[in-house]
Amino acid sequence: MSREQRRRPRLQDFAASQRFDLDPFQRAACGALDEGRSVLVAAPTGAGKTVVAEFAVYLAMQQTGAKVFYTTPIKALSNQKYQEFVETWGADDVGLLTGDTNINSNARIVVMTTEVLRNMLYAESPTLDRLAYVVMDEVHYLADRFRGAVWEEVIIHLPEDVRLVSLSATVSNAEEFGDWLQAVRGDTDVIVSEDRPVPLEQHVLVKAKLVDLFDSSGKAATNRVNPELMQLARAGGRSISSRSARGRRGGDRGRFHQAGAQGAGRIDRPEVVDLLHGKHLLPAIFFIFSRAGCDQAVRQVLRSGIRLTETAERDEIRAIVESRVQMLRDEDLAVLGYWDWLEGLQRGVAAHHAGMLPAFKEVVEELFQRKLLKVVFATETLALGVNMPARSVVLEKLEKFNGEARVPITPGEYTQLTGRAGRRGIDVEGHSVIQWVDGLDPESVAALASRRSYPMNSSFKPTYNMAVNLVDQFGRERTRQVLELSFAQFQADRAVVDLARTLRKQEESMAGYAQAMTCHLGDFAEYAAIRRRIGDLERSNSKGNPTHAQRERMQRDLAAARKQMRAHPCHGCAEREQHARWAERWWRLHREHEQLSRQIHSRTGQIAKRFDRVADVLEHLGYLERTADGGMVSTAAGRILKRIYGERDLLVAECLRQGFWNGLDVPSIAAMAVSLVYEPRRDDRGEQFRLPRGRFRDAFDRTTDVWSELDDLERDNRLNGSEVPSPALATAMHAWASGAALGAVLSDTDLAAGDFVRVAKQVVDLLDQISIVADAELGATARAAIDAVRRGVVAYGSTG
Repeated sequence: MSREQRRRPRLQDFAASQRFDLDPFQRAACGALDEGRSVLVAAPTGAGKTVVAEFAVYLAMQQTGAKVFYTTPIKALSNQKYQEFVETWGADDVGLLTGDTNINSNARIVVMTTEVLRNMLYAESPTLDRLAYVVMDEVHYLADRFRGAVWEEVIIHLPEDVRLVSLSATVSNAEEFGDWLQAVRGDTDVIVSEDRPVPLEQHVLVKAKLVDLFDSSGKAATNRVNPELMQLARAGGRSISSRSARGRRGGDRGRFHQAGAQGAGRIDRPEVVDLLHGKHLLPAIFFIFSRAGCDQAVRQVLRSGIRLTETAERDEIRAIVESRVQMLRDEDLAVLGYWDWLEGLQRGVAAHHAGMLPAFKEVVEELFQRKLLKVVFATETLALGVNMPARSVVLEKLEKFNGEARVPITPGEYTQLTGRAGRRGIDVEGHSVIQWVDGLDPESVAALASRRSYPMNSSFKPTYNMAVNLVDQFGRERTRQVLELSFAQFQADRAVVDLARTLRKQEESMAGYAQAMTCHLGDFAEYAAIRRRIGDLERSNSKGNPTHAQRERMQRDLAAARKQMRAHPCHGCAEREQHARWAERWWRLHREHEQLSRQIHSRTGQIAKRFDRVADVLEHLGYLERTADGGMVSTAAGRILKRIYGERDLLVAECLRQGFWNGLDVPSIAAMAVSLVYEPRRDDRGEQFRLPRGRFRDAFDRTTDVWSELDDLERDNRLNGSEVPSPALATAMHAWASGAALGAVLSDTDLAAGDFVRVAKQVVDLLDQISIVADAELGATARAAIDAVRRGVVAYGSTG
């Protein structure tokens, strides 16, 4: 250790400040950062990956003026990390940027959502100056089909000298992802750990008895299923390892258990809570794959009279809750079911799901972290990132509705959910509890616990906004090369990424050679081309057996070239031969570069082809235009599109360009924005909705006409179309922006309060973009609409 202490004093000082000794994977990852390399850390939930990120922050703070950005996929995580860093480093050195929150953006440590960093890179923001490290938390989010491309854009465009700290769940292809990072970012160490710091004990709850999932007779290391469970399965009827032919709504329910009755092996939720309480297995998170199910479970437990808190805890809970919601109006609290919610909290029980008001979710998270809540009924969204470890995790079902059918949860989902069980420094082990149902197949359940069980696959595809930004920055051909660096292309053809990286390095070298051969007397590249032509003619003259006429023609050409060379201004340069050596290097590299470009072009995959189609649409509409040399640049309209991010970027830009929203008042522009950001449920598509009166109707008709034209154009260019804008929430948002009460607005929709707040914040985000790029009058209206929407429950609470 003393040798390492001398070699890595910064790491040793950091390690000494931690609550726990660094695990081997943490020490390896921190050591790589200390030596100037980037790292990819793939480890289970709760294993302590963020310690590596904290070391990157520590390193940045040891360097004069250096900055570190910490990016997360969701605002809740950003807020949590911001608070943690403020406690460690002080408010002056920590900032927060989440789109609708801007705190101390020039701080040395800035926490942000990944989209914010992507937008900074495209805008070449001065905030990027002196950036030394970027942490990408939950980097496996790049597989997300809606937002995943943003991660790849950031990774590709970050300056090469920025060290990247990528934190991932234990995906099965971590090494492949690491190889890609190595190809596009340079030196990157891949650190994979599959060890949980707190071991997981896995059980099946049969009536009031916890039965171990795996054999504990000394053969558990082989993950042999407990024979007692196998006997129960056989006694419970036919084996369900063979799949059922029928599923609900087309789904397959046969992997884990039969459809239908739960059987005599199950006890009610209050009894389960009592059982876990009696065995000292609380706090617990019950994962229920439906919001309504979570709320129903809370009511069921409260009706039973269960009280899991002491008097002092109840007083503390009430004080915390009242301080957190004091900004909300009483009538809003009544609409939100505040009093029933508070009663549950005081008894140690709560729900946690996306339909809740964000402020209420934050309170639940805080109380759980303070060990004041004992039981939380949650949807699987809780498994992502937010720090809420429990002693036990209970899975009532091993299937969930995916929007179309009930399907078994995947091994990856099982690992993510059970990863919440076991609190480091508090619990000796964590516990997962699966509730018995008739026909449960223990061997299928055991298979869920397999390691590294889900791959990370790229969802990257060029968008209109991305295309304009890249073309404006690099030009069309260089953009195609940039797209070859994507993880999507890497997975399709790993070799192309390496070739594209070589191409980029060659271009940098060629630029250096061109600078070195610059002559103050004239164009040395032109002069070098004449010398090369003379060399070629001399070689041709010495080869073969030319006729007299051919020889005479070559002699005339050679004499003319020599005369041209002597007449060139650069011929009289005192440093002519030195420049010529650089010119020769440039030419040799130029030939290699062209050959490599042809090789890449012949192997270009779907990413660049999609970009070409996107660029064709943009050129047709006048957002991009050709230059005299065959290149491509953005137009004035394109520069507006550069600032619009989201699924409907082109539609928004077209409506702004054609002035279809000019003259809309504040409530109407808010209603228009919600029609563009809200995606209705599949069952609601095509339904007729009541529309706000006034100019909105005409503007919405024109907007859908533009959508229809764009949809046809996209399909003509072999691009996927988009869904028609939906006015499902237009009337509700119009009312909200007009000052209507929360209760009245929610009664006009079937949205939960949390859903309404989330959509309202998306509206604010779009209005903010419109306010920047629209003409003065519409821009002012959009800014006023932001204030009209961001009030009450929408303004309260920092997460979205």
